[in-house]
Amino acid sequence: MNVMLELLGSLGKAALNLLIQPYYYIALIFVALYYRRQVALERKLIHVKLHSPGQEIWRTVWSGLIMGLLVSVAAVLLGVSISGPAVACIWIVTLLLLLIRVRYLCFAYAIGILGVIQFVFSFFPNAFQTGTVGTLVTGLREMDIPALLVLAALLHLAEALLARWQGPGLASPLFLKGKRGKVVGGFQLQAFWPLPLFLLVPAAAGTGDLPWQPLLGGGLGIVSLPVIIGFSEMTHSLLPGRKAARTAGRLLIYSGVLLGLSLLAFWWSPLTLLAALAAVLLHEGLSWYSALEERSSSPIFVHPPHGRKVLAVLPGSPGQELGILPGEVLLKVNGVLLTEAAQLHEALRKNPAFCKLEVQNRAGESKYLQTAIYDGDHHQLGIILAPEPDETTIALAKPTSIFGIISLRASLSRSNRSAANDLKRAKSAAESKAD
Repeated sequence: MNVMLELLGSLGKAALNLLIQPYYYIALIFVALYYRRQVALERKLIHVKLHSPGQEIWRTVWSGLIMGLLVSVAAVLLGVSISGPAVACIWIVTLLLLLIRVRYLCFAYAIGILGVIQFVFSFFPNAFQTGTVGTLVTGLREMDIPALLVLAALLHLAEALLARWQGPGLASPLFLKGKRGKVVGGFQLQAFWPLPLFLLVPAAAGTGDLPWQPLLGGGLGIVSLPVIIGFSEMTHSLLPGRKAARTAGRLLIYSGVLLGLSLLAFWWSPLTLLAALAAVLLHEGLSWYSALEERSSSPIFVHPPHGRKVLAVLPGSPGQELGILPGEVLLKVNGVLLTEAAQLHEALRKNPAFCKLEVQNRAGESKYLQTAIYDGDHHQLGIILAPEPDETTIALAKPTSIFGIISLRASLSRSNRSAANDLKRAKSAAESKAD
């Protein structure tokens, strides 16, 4: 009974420490800035706001809190432990990786790199003995890398579940440059969750025994470690739901492999370096393979000869109420066969109070829909069409930078086709002026 009371008291102190240390608030600020940038990108590309920053931040906080508590329970039962200086080491590496590329904001990357550094420091046992650096290096030397890699595997299991559960709703429509220079539709699936973790302190002299026998050690006492998990994918060849499911499945496989290697490294320490390298390289391999898969696949959000392909539908719009889905094709609106995007607006104006639609579903079958139109309804029924091949503004398929998130700068560019047309018009104007 006394042991459990001591654990609860330690948990209360850890929760208080979580509220007064800056790491969790840094994570929340980063998430808030990211979702503000996402809305700015949507407004510039599709001219409407598909996601609400407030709702996305709230969803991120509560789902991250639930997953953080579940991962914490699993980690405490297994005996994963960490010291105060080790927390500082993890966050220093995490912030440095964030400056390089947002996609590197990954616990497995931080622990894998720290595992490699720990291995290097093992050849210099007397280096950095004093001062603040000495305290951090000592904390690094004492880190239980295999146990923390087990924690990384648990975090990627949580990431896989969140990607599968929330991934489709996180998708933002994009206009991308295709392989043949034409603009195609696609989606970016990117999200981050701040997780408050509570872990055991390292087992050492002076620490009490736990009331159970943990697999990975750990002493009596709990400390807090806020972390950020997340995933980033871009697709033009799959619907968001399928892409999210595929990503989640691969993350599950990755977490299982990493868990197995980490447990083997815990039982036989020479495997620690291999497990640390695998944490980074296997994760990079997943990103590389996903990008290769997209490059070798044909885009699905391109317009057929007759009809206009639906890229997205705004939540709460008449289009959503009618059951129109991304990937379907608008064939006719009020009897008008659509062959250009501008015809949708013109066809809707034929009868401002009512419209009839012929829609081809993903299986190629036609369905006939009709609805009343009211004042205040979304423009074009809330339907976002795939871009025209000569669309002028496109998103750059390049990694998101922390500086772009802070400045709310969207990675946009003008297509080569648009630039060529502008150059031709400028040349014609100059020739006319000369004449």
